[in-house]
Amino acid sequence: MSFAKLSLAEWIKAAQEQDTDFTDFCLRFQAAQLAMPADDVIARMEEMLKVMKLSIEEGLKGIRSKGGLVGGDACKLRQYLQRADKTLMGKFTGKAIVYSLAVGEANAAMGRIVAAPTAGSSGVLPGILFALKEEYGFPERELAKGLIVAGAIGMVIASRASLAGAAGGCQAECGSAGAMAAGAMVSLLGGDSEQAGNAVAITIKNMLGLVCDPVAGLVEVPCVKRNAGAVSQAIIAAEMALAGIRSAIPVDEVIDAMDSVGQSMHCSLKETAQGGLAVTPTGLALTEKIFGTDE
Repeated sequence: MSFAKLSLAEWIKAAQEQDTDFTDFCLRFQAAQLAMPADDVIARMEEMLKVMKLSIEEGLKGIRSKGGLVGGDACKLRQYLQRADKTLMGKFTGKAIVYSLAVGEANAAMGRIVAAPTAGSSGVLPGILFALKEEYGFPERELAKGLIVAGAIGMVIASRASLAGAAGGCQAECGSAGAMAAGAMVSLLGGDSEQAGNAVAITIKNMLGLVCDPVAGLVEVPCVKRNAGAVSQAIIAAEMALAGIRSAIPVDEVIDAMDSVGQSMHCSLKETAQGGLAVTPTGLALTEKIFGTDE
């Protein structure tokens, strides 16, 4: 498979010229790249969905992370949303955030997850996809097609920028995951290819410059809660795109800007735990509590 620089704008234009929706375009592209029948590609995505579902269930058991910094928040939020008379989130957004936290906590506890696109951002897509399934009745075959769209978007981002926090900060991890989820949501909800591209662009713009500053170098704080933040941004961007709101900056240029910002970011803010929240007094105290001193 070639990983030369790809263009989401070119794919959107091709889908329009072929008079096909973006989901079918991405499915045909992925099938050709993998030299597999389309049904086999969908079946592979359905297997990934099974793992995602299990990771949600694992996180909702209230398990604690290996570092002891996270665990139980998904359960806490779910219980609050179930008992509260008034909440600030609707059922769909609430479930998506609960499930994203659950997967993030399962990952931090060394559970099995799907890196979508990374372990640190693994809660975003499952959170949104399974909230769609429960609230709007999407069958898993359709969710699998959503994963195919998300994967195609991730391929473009990887070719033009990065998906790694060590290379581009958390904008490259949670930002990319949010963008992938936003594009998938638009496609699943009947939006056209141009709207999917706008959703991707809006999500990345709203998360541009987000640093990667894990406390104690663990994928726990602030990583798990940032998955929830990316879910929120993805939903906002998808809703705006479906309403016909466009990104003033074309999607490929937005992705290129993310790459430029990532390259400009100091190494202390790219997964090294040498900047940001990791070196706050509390962050350093937690690091010492977990690992002790060097003396």
